[in-house]
Amino acid sequence: MRRILILIFSFLLLASCLGRDAIKKKEETKLPPLSNEVAIRVYKEGLENLKAGDYFYASKKFSEAETLLPQTVWAEKSALMASYCLYAINFYEESLLNLERFIKMYPASKHLSYAHYLIAISYYEQILDEKKDIEPLILSKKQIEFFLDTFPETDYAIDLKFKLDLIVNQLAAKELSIARFYIKNEKWIAAINRLKIIVEDYEETIFVEEALHRLVEIYYRIGLENEAKAAAALLGYNYNSSEWYARSYKVLNKDYKPPKITKGNEEGGLIRRTVKKLLFIDD
Repeated sequence: MRRILILIFSFLLLASCLGRDAIKKKEETKLPPLSNEVAIRVYKEGLENLKAGDYFYASKKFSEAETLLPQTVWAEKSALMASYCLYAINFYEESLLNLERFIKMYPASKHLSYAHYLIAISYYEQILDEKKDIEPLILSKKQIEFFLDTFPETDYAIDLKFKLDLIVNQLAAKELSIARFYIKNEKWIAAINRLKIIVEDYEETIFVEEALHRLVEIYYRIGLENEAKAAAALLGYNYNSSEWYARSYKVLNKDYKPPKITKGNEEGGLIRRTVKKLLFIDD
């Protein structure tokens, strides 16, 4: 009887073990095998879709490849490629979020400069024109200046230096546009403040000549003749062959003769700095 009970118990135990093994094998078949080969295959699928122009699906594949092998070289590449694909289809917000995550996840990546370059370009490409939202201009300028300070020797720096010049010109154009509005509405102090920004912060742009001429006009109109002459002198010192120079001196007394200023010497530099100070009055 005892032998029969042991035999029955053994049979039940064996059946139980076999049942568990079967369930375990069934569950294992449902799990994707995590391996280098699978991750690389998914990454290559992303590349194929990228070449075919299906950037959105490619970004999905690259994101999938990253999750298969986290914290590896392939994961790093996949994260950056997913960000690029989103950028390529103008999904700027999603791309920027991915890039910020990439920088935090892979701070030692040799592709870090490219990630920051994509961030700067993403902001730059969202700029419309100076009469509309100024925020993209400011954000883009900030990102480009950060890049140039951090990665000045990279190939991307040359491109961003050119774009920074364009941004600075657009910011100056924005200030001049606002100044013209104030002039039209005879809000002289507000106009002067905007024109001062151009003279001080954007003196290398093409808009500084008109800004100085408008200062001549405003100062002369509100009775600040010395300040008007100072603005005209600064305009003459730097741009004595320009149309704005000629127009400015038509505003002033015809008997007034601007002082002779010789460029390139210490005295000339001192005059320029002194004249600049004279341009600014308190509100």
